[in-house]
Amino acid sequence: MARVFLSIGSNLGDRLSNIQQAVSSLSMSNKIRVVKTSSFYETEPWGNKNQNWFLNAAVAIDCEMPPLELLKYCQNIELKLGRIRNQKEKWVERAIDIDILMYGDEIISIPDTLIIPHPFMHLRAFVLVPMLEVKADLVHPVFKKTISELYDDLENPEDVFLYGTIIPQKE
Repeated sequence: MARVFLSIGSNLGDRLSNIQQAVSSLSMSNKIRVVKTSSFYETEPWGNKNQNWFLNAAVAIDCEMPPLELLKYCQNIELKLGRIRNQKEKWVERAIDIDILMYGDEIISIPDTLIIPHPFMHLRAFVLVPMLEVKADLVHPVFKKTISELYDDLENPEDVFLYGTIIPQKE
């Protein structure tokens, strides 16, 4: 069994319900046990800023599925919750997005299919802030730094606010 860390986000529809349904769907497999879920965070879009803000969370699971089977399982959850994949555009609005951040301490590279650890996780505050809550001392197997250290290394982090707090207006 592997300890796996996921990032789950939504910026379309009922974002909170979308994430809660995704976590609930993960629990429906007898090969997955949800161990911990972070708080929810309002997050500025990354990559394509011209879209709705996201709601994001990090989830730790114990998983008996191999990585590719877990990827397919997560993609099926996304499909059931209204995710429409657009192969031509990156970083677009979506009802749900489930990313596998880390799968134990494995390093996996299957081009155009699955890269673990997630290739952008160390650059994204919307991933690292919820992960600080779930497992701040988790060591990235490539960079050999903890989640806390990766967060401290961010040069220009996007805005991340605890869900339910007032988001300050930019001038």
